[in-house]
Amino acid sequence: MAEKVAKVGVKRQKGYLYYVDKRGNVVETKMARGNKKGGGGKVIAKPGVRKVSGYLYFIDKAGDVARAKMVRGGKGKRR
Repeated sequence: MAEKVAKVGVKRQKGYLYYVDKRGNVVETKMARGNKKGGGGKVIAKPGVRKVSGYLYFIDKAGDVARAKMVRGGKGKRR
C-alpha cells in the first residue's frame, strides 16, 4: 500500500506525464503521441522529497507525492 510523502495538489492536464525527479521535485513533461515528439520537462512543484532506496515515488490521484515499497525478487534462479 502507498503512503503520502508530501501534499502538493498538482492539477493534471491531459497529454502530460508527471513524475518525481532525482531532486524530489514534481516534473511535468509532454507525452509523445504518433509523429509528435514528447519531452521538454519543467518543474511545477518543489516539495524537496528525500528519496529512500527501495521505494517507488509517484504522483497519486489527489496530485500529491506518494511512495510504495518496491517488490524485489521473484521465482528465483532455476537450477
